[in-house]
Amino acid sequence: MNIEVVKSKIHRVRITGSDLNYIGSITIDEDLMDAANIIEGEKVHIVNINNGERLITYAIKGERQSGDIVLNGPAARKVAKDDIIIIISYAMLEFEEAKLFKPSIIFPNEKDNSLT
Repeated sequence: MNIEVVKSKIHRVRITGSDLNYIGSITIDEDLMDAANIIEGEKVHIVNINNGERLITYAIKGERQSGDIVLNGPAARKVAKDDIIIIISYAMLEFEEAKLFKPSIIFPNEKDNSLT
């Protein structure tokens, strides 16, 4: 039996912008992606703390050390600049493997989205 478990989580980062006319996705500072073990193109769930919105999109790399967290395309309508969000990805694992699996969870500074 396989079950879906949390693989990666970027807990409480600040939206730095949105681009309605982009083709879609969320731009994430590449340093945050590396720290959370998220790769470009990976499906991610976005939970907006400010308004309760939840959406699914995919990750694209932002400039390192920029702190960029930008919702693009139609998802841009679900956030406002400075909203606080949680970014989560999941993985399918065998049941016994899932019992031992440890997700990559990071807690950036939500004022500037830095890792320190």
